Amino acid sequence: MKKLILIVTALCLGLNTLNAQSNMESKKKNFTNHAVITPLPVLIIATYDANGNPDAMNAAWGGQCGPKHIVFELSSHQTTDNIKLKKAFTVAFADKKHVVESDYFGVISARQESDKIKKAGMTVTKSQFVDAPVINEYPLTVECKVVTFEEDERGGARVIGEIVNMQADESILDKDGKIDLDKMQPIMYDSSKHYYRVVGEKVGNAFSDGNKLKK
Repeated sequence: MKKLILIVTALCLGLNTLNAQSNMESKKKNFTNHAVITPLPVLIIATYDANGNPDAMNAAWGGQCGPKHIVFELSSHQTTDNIKLKKAFTVAFADKKHVVESDYFGVISARQESDKIKKAGMTVTKSQFVDAPVINEYPLTVECKVVTFEEDERGGARVIGEIVNMQADESILDKDGKIDLDKMQPIMYDSSKHYYRVVGEKVGNAFSDGNKLKK
């Protein structure tokens, strides 16, 4: 009788384990037609056209791809044409203070509104390093020359730029002269819900916390 009880108990424990595993698996949902890659930076790409008019575009599909390189994907835009022409661009990182202006640069095309930057209440200064404008109101900007411009059949392109300079407003620097994201409050694009979110609090130390798991 004791053996029977032990066997039944073991079987029940085994079934409970299988049920727990099944429940854990059942909480996963597959998405085959939509991917959410996070976090996505909100990149404000600024360029000059053939007549020297400054333009700004909000792009999400991009990021850093090396110590001094940035990459992004563009469809057919005035910005795409400008980059192909000038072989240069700047990228500012949108912040909480300029959410409205940053979104405006994404919903209005320069082919519809040729003076987008002025209409957004912003100003530019020509970069000292590349043939592209720097939008003064954004606190952090990288200035880039084109390394790779790969066109596709739809008129878009994959662009890789080399960062030849980065400028940061003193208001976002800490006491050691380093960029302080708490002060800057950069935003990210939530592609799942189409929200902008502020980059959050510090939760750990890179190249350090993982050492706790070393044997």
